[in-house]
Amino acid sequence: MLFDLNNKLKTFHKGGVHPPEHKLSEHAAIEELPLPRQVVIPIFQHIGKPPKIVVERGDEVKVGQIIAVHEGFVSSNIHSSVSGKVGRIDEVIDSSGFRRMAVNVRVKDDVWDESIDRSDNLVTEIPFAPKEIVEKIMEAGVVGQGGAAFPSHVKLSVPEGKHIDTLIINGVECEPYLTADHRLMLERPHEIMVGTKILMKALGVDRAIVGIENNKLDAIELIEKVSREYDGISVESLKVQYPQGGEKQLIEALLGREVPSGGLPMDVGAVVHNVGTTYSVYHAVQKNKPLIERVVTVTGKKVKKPANYMVRIGTSVTELIEASGGLPENTGKIVSGGPMMGKALGDMDVPIAKATSGILLIPTFESKRSEVYNCVRCGKCIEACPMGLEPYHLMLLGKGKNTDEAKEENILDCIECGSCSFICPSNRPILDYIRFGKSSVRKAENNQ
Repeated sequence: MLFDLNNKLKTFHKGGVHPPEHKLSEHAAIEELPLPRQVVIPIFQHIGKPPKIVVERGDEVKVGQIIAVHEGFVSSNIHSSVSGKVGRIDEVIDSSGFRRMAVNVRVKDDVWDESIDRSDNLVTEIPFAPKEIVEKIMEAGVVGQGGAAFPSHVKLSVPEGKHIDTLIINGVECEPYLTADHRLMLERPHEIMVGTKILMKALGVDRAIVGIENNKLDAIELIEKVSREYDGISVESLKVQYPQGGEKQLIEALLGREVPSGGLPMDVGAVVHNVGTTYSVYHAVQKNKPLIERVVTVTGKKVKKPANYMVRIGTSVTELIEASGGLPENTGKIVSGGPMMGKALGDMDVPIAKATSGILLIPTFESKRSEVYNCVRCGKCIEACPMGLEPYHLMLLGKGKNTDEAKEENILDCIECGSCSFICPSNRPILDYIRFGKSSVRKAENNQ
């Protein structure tokens, strides 16, 4: 389905909300977080099958050394983000709240694998064939850093019969508070552009569009200027509207194409990669550097020093909070991610993972749930839903464990953006029950 994308700022045309932005750390340059004394590296950091651990307690590892090998196509390698001695290999509570296997490494020094190019020299020539690019990205353990953590090599492996004509680079970062992608665009624009060219070559396309919301004018101006040096890359300024960072919403905004229910971006000729992912692709292909670190925003209204840190994977959330001035008094909730789609943490010792975009500290007075009232049938959740669903109805189906009807009502199309809960005047926990309903549907499908 095509939409009329006139001369106004582009956006998606179904639903959406406008939460306060609170981009408190947008002017904070990326800082290198000091090496921790130890890291706890989760093994399951992506959608798909967990990889197989290939190290044992007492092993010495270097930075960039594989510690877990992907199992199957939809899986991802895990590398050590530090050098030192492997300690406990045991289950820990990760940001999902579940106990999962992790490798503890006690840091000794900072010795890197010899194959990694650590120089700051920009490498623009791409001498690799498309299959070689995909292989290098897979070996480097690159996954989507916008939240979903989908293995990036899978997105680049286009099935027979599918035709891709456009690569979209997602620089929207519409989630309130988060600024990691914004800072990457300002500080690493050339690496992002070369990463884009690498992805274009892997996909065999000659067009790429970088989508950036209009609240990041400095990034739009810089990326537009830098992109002129790279054929086939253009920049589009987008209207500020949440959740424009969702793949389906971004594709509609930029291309006027609607991904069908149950479908994928490939079904409408597009592939979407996040800015942070694209930056990691550059390092994976040009520098042979695995995904062992990422930019994480630490922020909140009471945080002494809102900041953006380059953090080694497996570093404790505690260390990031300490670097930003410590835990503010009367902190009521610590969230991994942003306030709309993030998840509350039950433990400050949770390790940073590949998909950790931010740590948000919410004051007590804002963290308590408001009193819930009866649904007044106002329809605001329907108007706000970017997927055209009926959230109030899906909430009831999820709450009642009516999996068959929930599936028929396309509950799996929900992108869990939280727009419905945000807009609800009765403060109903709509998204909580929809998430429960989705998990019930998937469980029922797996048991068939």
